[in-house]
Amino acid sequence: MILLSLACVRRIPHGQVYTLRNRSGRIRTVGEGVHLVLPLLERVAHKINLAGSTVAVNDLRRGERDYRALVYFQVVDPQQADVVIDDVEGLLRVTTRRLFDYAVLPDDTDARRRWLKQSLNSELRESGLLVARIDLAAAA
Repeated sequence: MILLSLACVRRIPHGQVYTLRNRSGRIRTVGEGVHLVLPLLERVAHKINLAGSTVAVNDLRRGERDYRALVYFQVVDPQQADVVIDDVEGLLRVTTRRLFDYAVLPDDTDARRRWLKQSLNSELRESGLLVARIDLAAAA
């Protein structure tokens, strides 16, 4: 009985959110602090870091030049991000490559960076993600 009581208490660290899934598939989001979790009815689906992360996107090709990008992103809506969080890096890489390869990009590097950031944000808005910054450079 004591072990079951201890299993009900979860401490979520600062800067993280846990999504809990119950048996019927419903998702509940709990933020930092101490929370009660029903261990036989709910399980931790994802531990989502809200601090922000970086994804390197290599092999970007534009004409004769190769580029590489660092995409700085963060989760702004954990419930929406719960669906894509397992492969968020792959999603960002594929979307960045598709936009970079097939869109008409501005010639100026700063304008290209801004355009890519705006385009990524408009495509990823429904996923609960926000691209904060993109560093774009020619590959050596």
